[in-house]
Amino acid sequence: MATEINNTNYQKLKNVLKEVFQLDQADLDFGIYRIMNQKREEITDFLDNRLLPQVKEVLAANSSGNNTKIQEELNTAIEQAKSLGVDPNTLPKVKELQSKLASSTSVDALEQEVYSHLANFFKRYYKDGDFISLRRYKKDVYAIPYEGEEVKLHWANHDQYYIKTSEYLKNYGFKIAGNKSVKIELKEASTEQNNNKEQSGKERRFKIYEEQAVEVSEDGNTLTLNFTYEQHDKKVKQDKLMVEALTTIVSNLPSEFNDVLALAPTEKNKKRTLLEKHLNDFSARNTFDYFIHKDLGGFLSRELDFYIKNEVLYLDDINTDNEQDFTAQLSKVKALKQVAQKIITFLAQLENFQKKLWLKKKFVVSTNYCITLDKIPESYYPEIAANNDQLEEWKELFKIHEIKDDLLTVAYSEPLTIDFLKSQPYLVLDTKFFSQEFKEKLLAEFDDLEKQTNGLLINSENFQALNLLKKKYKEKANLAYIDPPYNTDATPILYKNDYKDSSWLSLLRDRMVLGKMLLKKEVGVFSAAIDDIEVANLSKLMSQEFDNYELKKAIVQHYPGSGTGRSNITRTHEYNLFMVPEGEDVLRGKVTRDGFRERGFRRAGTGENNYRTGRPNSFFAVVIDDKIFDEESESYKIIRVEKPPIGNDYPKGRTKDDFLRIYPIGSDGSERVWSLSYEGAKDAIENQMLKCSRNFSVIRIYFDEQARSLVDSIWTNSKFSATTFGTNLLKDIFADSSLFSYPKSLHTMETVIDTVTHDDTNSFVIDFFAGSGTTGHAVQILNRKNKSNLKFLLVEMGTYFNIVTKPRILKTSYSNNWSKGLPVDYSGMSNMYKYQDIESYEDSLNNLTLKASTNQSNLLANSNFNDEYLLSYMLDVESRDSLLNIDAFKNPFNYKLNITRNNESQETVIDLVETFNYLIGLHVKTIQTIKGFKVITGLTNERGEETLVIWRNTEEKSNADLNDFFSKMEFSTRDTEFDRIYVNGDNHLENLKIGDEKWKVVLIEEEFTKRMFDVQDV
Repeated sequence: MATEINNTNYQKLKNVLKEVFQLDQADLDFGIYRIMNQKREEITDFLDNRLLPQVKEVLAANSSGNNTKIQEELNTAIEQAKSLGVDPNTLPKVKELQSKLASSTSVDALEQEVYSHLANFFKRYYKDGDFISLRRYKKDVYAIPYEGEEVKLHWANHDQYYIKTSEYLKNYGFKIAGNKSVKIELKEASTEQNNNKEQSGKERRFKIYEEQAVEVSEDGNTLTLNFTYEQHDKKVKQDKLMVEALTTIVSNLPSEFNDVLALAPTEKNKKRTLLEKHLNDFSARNTFDYFIHKDLGGFLSRELDFYIKNEVLYLDDINTDNEQDFTAQLSKVKALKQVAQKIITFLAQLENFQKKLWLKKKFVVSTNYCITLDKIPESYYPEIAANNDQLEEWKELFKIHEIKDDLLTVAYSEPLTIDFLKSQPYLVLDTKFFSQEFKEKLLAEFDDLEKQTNGLLINSENFQALNLLKKKYKEKANLAYIDPPYNTDATPILYKNDYKDSSWLSLLRDRMVLGKMLLKKEVGVFSAAIDDIEVANLSKLMSQEFDNYELKKAIVQHYPGSGTGRSNITRTHEYNLFMVPEGEDVLRGKVTRDGFRERGFRRAGTGENNYRTGRPNSFFAVVIDDKIFDEESESYKIIRVEKPPIGNDYPKGRTKDDFLRIYPIGSDGSERVWSLSYEGAKDAIENQMLKCSRNFSVIRIYFDEQARSLVDSIWTNSKFSATTFGTNLLKDIFADSSLFSYPKSLHTMETVIDTVTHDDTNSFVIDFFAGSGTTGHAVQILNRKNKSNLKFLLVEMGTYFNIVTKPRILKTSYSNNWSKGLPVDYSGMSNMYKYQDIESYEDSLNNLTLKASTNQSNLLANSNFNDEYLLSYMLDVESRDSLLNIDAFKNPFNYKLNITRNNESQETVIDLVETFNYLIGLHVKTIQTIKGFKVITGLTNERGEETLVIWRNTEEKSNADLNDFFSKMEFSTRDTEFDRIYVNGDNHLENLKIGDEKWKVVLIEEEFTKRMFDVQDV
């Protein structure tokens, strides 16, 4: 019976480990499953034959003080008694040893306990593919770790990365016998990502694509099952649709794929087939989010200690008087900890590898520009006029063939005439329709390329985009705005494990932290739209993550409106939250009637923000004549300002000429600073823009045509309605209101942006839940109104990026006014936009291969290091070349990866040049291709270095060619024109040290590798 129980516990542990290591997914053929399956036999062999047997080995090694030693002593005592002719059972020594043996624990029993504990421990924290960080004291009783810190918002997934990409829907496959594969693909797949809301009463469902349910590849080895993922009435259940799909597939199934109908039974469904299993798994896989733990090894190690102390080693119950029992308990703990720690090490390797893939900077897949014709020299017009693909887009976007004659100065005709192009200065050319040679030649026309670029649109999952862009745009943005999914009952994000709020908080937190890095110091503002459901959580999260910021809140009233909400109080409003640098006078409301406004002159700034260590130029005394109060101006006369010496005690009391000094000292005696610098205060006094009140408060007076009042706390206007100025506006622009549900009101976005950027005509605005592109549209409107130069960065991952987001920006650049999809006038703007597609996390997974070199295999074959290599290093070492193929940098213009777009994986040339520009944080001034060399100049954001980057195909351009080109271009490593020079391929350029052990000429391959895998936690 003991052996049967033991085997049961052993099998239970093996089943748990198969699930945790995903070895029970042997037939899956995508992502991390494909990688694990390459090593499945090796991992299984290690677990079965080298790891789990260690339990018995440890117990046996420590049993010398337990029952084995007792048994040996007892046997000796019995033999001695018999040799003397004495009944052994009468000897006190024999009785004592028999008693000890009876009370000791056998190795088999201890082994049984260890297997059971191992299974219970790992199963406890693992659920549906993720390790959930909940500390369990006992069944259904959890505790939040507390170390005496301030009370803070805490949620189940707080130490995990929320993983969700649009590509997740597009990769599912499994293998069957005969080296055949089955893939599930989506036709016309679209998904509600980020803030694209479902239509009321509708939800996305998977449904078999009845027009062509199954397809077989030409070689006969791959069966493709086609589904749609479209909106259905909520009453239509996914389970029912999957039953219908199963019936359709079976009736159309080619006989050579009958193995998909093999049984894969469960306890509840004994007749379940392999096909049914995978259809259900596919549906579930795309219904839930998932996570990557930030420190799985540390978390599980801490929880293991906690588990052992609370559920294995009951200190109060240990009998230290019984040496055998005490030793047995310790040997059990030792075996448990030794084996568990190796499992943890292996799990940590798997999780850290996925974390590395998630955090590594992603490649730019493609880069293109949209440029209005007025910016393009007329010498390009003949080629533009002859481009039919461009013409078809202009017809689609701008309806140039439908425009009334009275709107045209030159009549439209086909083929296009040069005169027609000249008459349409705001037609937007898209470089994707032209050759690489045309594109390179056109971009070379711009002397300061990025300065002339008005906006950047990124088609990418927002975490990956921000992670790649953060070095270039660090501390550049005046406003970071997001309109995230509201997570309401009507429009929840997809989540699992019943952690609805937790999943949502994890989604926002890491992206918010990256967005914060892009904000300008002292003036940068983070803003978020939200409604009642999550306003409390989001407010707490923002306050927790933004140190030295203050939370401001505006209620956006959609007036009039019918409101939403199922019971009690109708919701006719939402909120706009602002995180504002503490003590900074940033937000402004409407322009004041007379141009005057008054604000307190003192700023909060204790601790490190005092004058000695923070802003010394903003700490000084305002000297006033306090003897006469001028009733007309309601102020004392300000005489001058005095700046105290830094590092010494500043003079206090009255001045030598008997005037009063006023310092920015807080009520608690803390040193603060003024809102102007010392020089600024002197100018303000001269211009009579400072005054001192009766209670000796120094007041700053503002006067100009753009002077603003404080921001209203309630924004009440029908213009804030997402229906009136969102959906209806899109209907005017696209003649179709169904392209995007519930877009943000354009007026709301104008108000938010203008509130933050009111006095900075060169502000930069980012929105990384860009949705339909309302933020970019609002920036264009404000640039027209204020004749400003606001710029935007939009990030959107949804498939509607190319259907709504980007087209909206181009259409509203061409004309400010639309009706039924037609431009009402030519109120366009001169613009240039850059748009890019970025590699996804799933792209990274799908390009992975594991390959050990011959030398590595030979070394490991005869090495004691083999287990440690498998546990800790295998994935990193063997995936290295597939993550970044440095050898392919010989021809950097032909670096290829398999990229999945529109449900199809294709080998695609990657833009290494643009990727590297982001990695080094380069703001590009010029980009030219000269005699086979691609030459980029610019300024890095990191150190403000003037930078030169040179790319070449090293198989065509030798080092001698490089030296000759360098000389002809009059470049030199010795002069001061460039602070840093990057070149791909080994070269013979003269190099110089520029301090801190850094060289002026840097090898691109080395820098690329270092920066791409600089995977610091977020």
